[in-house]
Amino acid sequence: MESSRASVLLLVLLGFPCAVNCAAQTTVLFDQSSKPHGDFSRLRQKAENGDPNAQFQVGVAYETGLGTNQDYVEAAVWYRKAADHGNPGAQNNLGWLYSRGFGVEQSDLEAMKWYLRAAEEGHPAAQNNLGALYAAGRGVAQSDEAAVSWYRKAAAREYVPAETNLGLMYATGRGVPLDGREAVKWYGKASKAGFAPAEFNLGLMYFHGTGVSQDLAEAIKLFRKAAEHGSAAAENQLGFAYALGEGVPHNEVVAAQWYRTAAEHGSDEARRNLRALESGQAVSDGASPAAGKSLADSGAGGKLSTTHVPR
Repeated sequence: MESSRASVLLLVLLGFPCAVNCAAQTTVLFDQSSKPHGDFSRLRQKAENGDPNAQFQVGVAYETGLGTNQDYVEAAVWYRKAADHGNPGAQNNLGWLYSRGFGVEQSDLEAMKWYLRAAEEGHPAAQNNLGALYAAGRGVAQSDEAAVSWYRKAAAREYVPAETNLGLMYATGRGVPLDGREAVKWYGKASKAGFAPAEFNLGLMYFHGTGVSQDLAEAIKLFRKAAEHGSAAAENQLGFAYALGEGVPHNEVVAAQWYRTAAEHGSDEARRNLRALESGQAVSDGASPAAGKSLADSGAGGKLSTTHVPR
């Protein structure tokens, strides 16, 4: 959305259960201008006059609380109006509300229905979200093969979360043959966009020498990038590296600092590692590239990343 005002970018990471010991991650991405209440009133008037794009933007405003008070019920009302007019962004976002039970009664079947409508229109976020539902078996029979198919559609549009998900599927052999090199390829594509989940997962591949020659220095560099981009899992992994002196000098003071930072950002693993470090016990890596596990909701280790993108 073009505007003379500064763009506001909000990233909110929310999780929901995923099959085979991995947690799907929902990335809520809003890239638009913050509007004063006067602008919102005019926007709502256009929406009430039947403009589908305005209806969609009103839904975004209510969901984010930008320009008006946050109200998920109202967000769902306006997304539905725009979705009924065929707006794929609204269809995707309405599906996301149903998947979380925000402003509507939680329903995986409804989420599936709306994601599918948007996905069939070529909306990459919805294609990625649909893949995550197949991977988790939510609202549809579980199928890693179907998940991979939808991820490929979104990745063909260079959709970064889907590229990351394909990397995970190859790293774990879900819906495709186990192939570390392919995982590295897809994580690498997504990492070029500065996507923290991909940077962290690619770092794990270098850290463990999976699909690529082990390179601890490269792994540490990627963990630092992911940490800069908000990954608590990467912060925890840096703490582990300093605690054991892997790829960096052994330094338990610095390790504790990284663990504390990761813990503040929601990593339970980092809290356990900090307690272990302080009591002289062994700390845990817990981040095998094929473990299908994440150390924190804002990280990416083994997470399927679903994305909610108002457009």
